[in-house]
Amino acid sequence: MNIKTKIFGEIEILDDKIIFFENGIIGFPELKRFALIHDEEKGTDAGIRFLQSIDEPAFAMPVMDPLVVKPDYDPEVNDELLSGAGQVTPDNILVLVTVSVPGDLKKMSVNLQGPFVINVEEHKACQIIVENGEYPVKFPIYDILHSGKGDK
Repeated sequence: MNIKTKIFGEIEILDDKIIFFENGIIGFPELKRFALIHDEEKGTDAGIRFLQSIDEPAFAMPVMDPLVVKPDYDPEVNDELLSGAGQVTPDNILVLVTVSVPGDLKKMSVNLQGPFVINVEEHKACQIIVENGEYPVKFPIYDILHSGKGDK
């Protein structure tokens, strides 16, 4: 299917690339179908990708792998919270966190408290809240990303 997006213009989304969030995402329970979009030239390892809504083409959220900025990220989660993602295993799970990019890039952060859990085999996903207080909603990442670029 083709959709006209606010950020990427008109793009084609293959049906087998649609990720279904049974309960929508936090703040937007009506948005249930998404696609993961990345810069084709940089590939999937480019860092920031976008969770693009199929239901609302103007809605796309920047997301990234939390392990890029917090290598020890490993929240304990009740299996019941993951039910919307189907049968998740270490081999089929993809965890992403939202990226907040304010006007001042030095205040860029990720939300480690509300990750998206995606079952890449079943194309099902859910967003959970990690409630143990160990992971913040605004985890600063500018310095981490900037120092990583300096090492290359």
